[in-house]
Amino acid sequence: MEEVIDIWNAKGHPTGSTAPKSVVHKKGWFHPTVHVWFYTSTGKILLQKRGKHKQTFPNLWDVSVAGHVEAGETIESAALREIKEEIGISISSENLNFLTIRKNINRFANGIIDCEFQHVFISRLCTTIEQLNLQSSEVEDVRLFTFDEIKLCMDIKHPEFKIVPADMNYYQFVMDHIRATFI
Repeated sequence: MEEVIDIWNAKGHPTGSTAPKSVVHKKGWFHPTVHVWFYTSTGKILLQKRGKHKQTFPNLWDVSVAGHVEAGETIESAALREIKEEIGISISSENLNFLTIRKNINRFANGIIDCEFQHVFISRLCTTIEQLNLQSSEVEDVRLFTFDEIKLCMDIKHPEFKIVPADMNYYQFVMDHIRATFI
């Protein structure tokens, strides 16, 4: 069954309307999403390799966990649900540290117009990656990256670790906030 999501206006406010995700992406309507970046006590960041059958950015490395907020769902509940679904762990809401909301628009050759308000969180990963239970339909793999490795992937077209081509200031913003947790 296809997800039904809330439609927001271009200023980031709910309109009171909902639609199936495919319609929202076809029409280019704004909607809320969540991004959760996990980091370790040694300062590495967990990235996921997107599933090979994803409609957008298949097989590219991306944020630890990301997903759409279902109609009527709170942002925090969506983040916790997506964490459980995509990497198989449960955390408490107290372990989610909210950073910002990003307005992001992507247009794809396959007709998807993805207009999101991304609610960005960081959280410490308190388990090993071997203990994660990956959602095979969404996630191909996970790996811990150092800041330097992420910067290398940002600066050049790394043949092995291609990351989602986002605003590279976003990656730097997240890394700066994670780095600040260690100061």
